[in-house]
Amino acid sequence: MELRKYPRFRVQFRSKFSGEQIDGEGKAIDLSQRGCRIESDLSVPASSILELRLYVPGLDWPMRVEQASVKWARGREFGLEFVRLLPKEEETLHRVVKDLEPGAHE
Repeated sequence: MELRKYPRFRVQFRSKFSGEQIDGEGKAIDLSQRGCRIESDLSVPASSILELRLYVPGLDWPMRVEQASVKWARGREFGLEFVRLLPKEEETLHRVVKDLEPGAHE
């Protein structure tokens, strides 16, 4: 049974993240309205707070999440919950996720 409030969509977006004593790159491999999963060679501890930039194809600039919380970390992957975005970035995220929904381009 799926307990998620927001559907997740498979993506392949380049990402950069930084936080206290953390600065790395990775690839977002799934995305929802409230978070994403990142694959990276860098080990990121759970409960870290990060700033995230997602390089979404078709956007002129990287989408910026001001604050994201690392909810879990396993091997080369970690899950982020988006905590704070500027209203403009929230709109961009909403549009990107909407475009990922099945039937969005019919």
